[in-house]
Amino acid sequence: MPGILGRDAPGRLCARTDRHPSAAVTLGDGITIREVAAAEIEPLGRLTVAAYQGVPGFDPGDGYMAELGDVARRADLAVVLVAVDALDGLLGGVTYVPGPGPYFEWEGSDDAGIRMLAVAPEARGRGVGTALVGVCVARARVEGRRRVWLHTTPEMTVAHRIYERQGFRRAPAADWRGELCLWAYSLVLSGEELGAAPT
Repeated sequence: MPGILGRDAPGRLCARTDRHPSAAVTLGDGITIREVAAAEIEPLGRLTVAAYQGVPGFDPGDGYMAELGDVARRADLAVVLVAVDALDGLLGGVTYVPGPGPYFEWEGSDDAGIRMLAVAPEARGRGVGTALVGVCVARARVEGRRRVWLHTTPEMTVAHRIYERQGFRRAPAADWRGELCLWAYSLVLSGEELGAAPT
């Protein structure tokens, strides 16, 4: 199943070596998007697990739930972003995968990925998920990535709307059909037709 270790092909595993230089992004609603702080790693793990447990019909098993909760590993090997505000604190998080490595699920070495988007129940409806995805896309553009990929489940209909509003389109050729049925979405940033399979 993609998402636990990604495609662990020889030569493709790499730790993060390119921390993004951009500063935190503060939005009009007082929400700030920035990289996760050490004190937020365990709370974000709990928030992510709870968010996925709350999706009707989604039951990936204990192994993947443990992976969802392991924010420390993601922060070492990818870019973990959080949404916070002064009143409610931690609102949600997402993993931005800037290129090939343990959390990368696709083939294009010039592509980026989005993984494990989660929003606290009390923060839904405030645009937190949209903001987190938007910052990932902005980073990919700054880094010159060709496209941005993600996988989601058919049950995650709220997330589908977030992705589609930001220009993502279904890419059925890259769907995953294993223990889970996972739908692929991609957003082309340069040079290719929407919905093409990865090369």
